[in-house]
Amino acid sequence: MKRLSDIKFSTLDLVPVRENGSAAQSLRNSLDLAQHVEKFGYNRFWVAEHHNMDGIASSATSVLLGYLAGGTSTIRVGSGGVMLPNHAPLVIAEQFGTLESLYPGRIDLGLGRAPGSDQMTARALRRERSGSADEFPEDVAELMRYLGPRTPDQRIIAMPGTGTNVPIWLLGSSLFSAQLAGERGLPYAFASHFAPRFMHEAIRVYRNHFKPSAVLDKPYVMLGVPLVAADTDEQADYLATSVYQRILALMRGQSLVQRPPVKTMDGLWLPHEREAVSDFLGLAMVGSPQKIRAKLDVLVEQTQADELIFTCDLYEHADRIHSYELLAQVMKG
Repeated sequence: MKRLSDIKFSTLDLVPVRENGSAAQSLRNSLDLAQHVEKFGYNRFWVAEHHNMDGIASSATSVLLGYLAGGTSTIRVGSGGVMLPNHAPLVIAEQFGTLESLYPGRIDLGLGRAPGSDQMTARALRRERSGSADEFPEDVAELMRYLGPRTPDQRIIAMPGTGTNVPIWLLGSSLFSAQLAGERGLPYAFASHFAPRFMHEAIRVYRNHFKPSAVLDKPYVMLGVPLVAADTDEQADYLATSVYQRILALMRGQSLVQRPPVKTMDGLWLPHEREAVSDFLGLAMVGSPQKIRAKLDVLVEQTQADELIFTCDLYEHADRIHSYELLAQVMKG
């Protein structure tokens, strides 16, 4: 049985844009956060591909990863994830092959099958490509061929890319990628930071379908976890209202720019909205280190996860850094 101290811990940065802030500042904050969590002992630092969202600045994911990898030295850097239906597999192989060539042994390629945007934006991204999620298994296989060893009869190569064997992860918020990751013998990251309802079932499907591969000899599960750690439970509850406002805005189709915390959410949401936000953040770790440690012990005992990746979406950059610092102390015991 795994204990909390056995678990690797990582960071998923949504590169949030503040109200009255700028994308430039958000990108600089992302690098600063990566540098801090590297010192705190985090295993990897991932950013995700989103488009047409005014509150998230990580749309050009591979470009941002080059900036982050160049400003750090040991932490693994990767995508959590690249939305593969938006791209030709060859393009992603070249981009991540370039990153791996520049920063060997530090690059992860997490892949999702959702568009990471609305349908209108998806069409603008893809143009002539169908971008169907149904093609995801074939696209993954094609991408793996480009990054794997070059074969004598291979007519199209990724340069850089061929032979780099960039580690590929499959990401998911449903059961499809769980089964595919298991069948392909790939590591699997479940998006429990926003879809906790299917977490246990997805883990079960992945482990039941797992077949050893050249990449893994046994299943490897990473879980996404929302984080709001502070010195006291009361301070954490206050800071978390920024997160609640952002999820509420997402559900209402409103601007996703970060809003400052408020003393109470009363009057800002309706009862059914409060319940929906609570479901969305069902796995959230909100509180003091002592409270978070107790909740994490239960999560690890129930899931036997191999790694946890935390997203912390607070309004003040300093509060985010402090939250990750407190968590590192909890994880190290």
